[in-house]
Amino acid sequence: MSGPIRDLWARLGWANSPLRQPTADERPTAGGRYSTFQQGAVFWTAALGSHAVYGSIYTRYVSVGAATSRLGFPTSDEYAVIGGRATSSQHGKITWNAATGKTTVTYR
Repeated sequence: MSGPIRDLWARLGWANSPLRQPTADERPTAGGRYSTFQQGAVFWTAALGSHAVYGSIYTRYVSVGAATSRLGFPTSDEYAVIGGRATSSQHGKITWNAATGKTTVTYR
């Protein structure tokens, strides 16, 4: 792993980050690249940069097809919202509700 994906993992705290340890080498996907980790992944495109997706939001993102899905690539890292967390993508977002543990996919 190198470049922007590695740099983001470093900024998040390496193995102490929410991603934990890498599980595979960096790979190409749908016009970008990604690396998987024990608890998530980092996705990169030249236009959007690198963004981490992890935990329950990552599990839901993978279940709908990740970067090759209707959502497309992430456009943000995970961020706080009222009642939980969310990650935005090219064509929508995934929100995690802390009270219920449920994730919701919203397309735009």
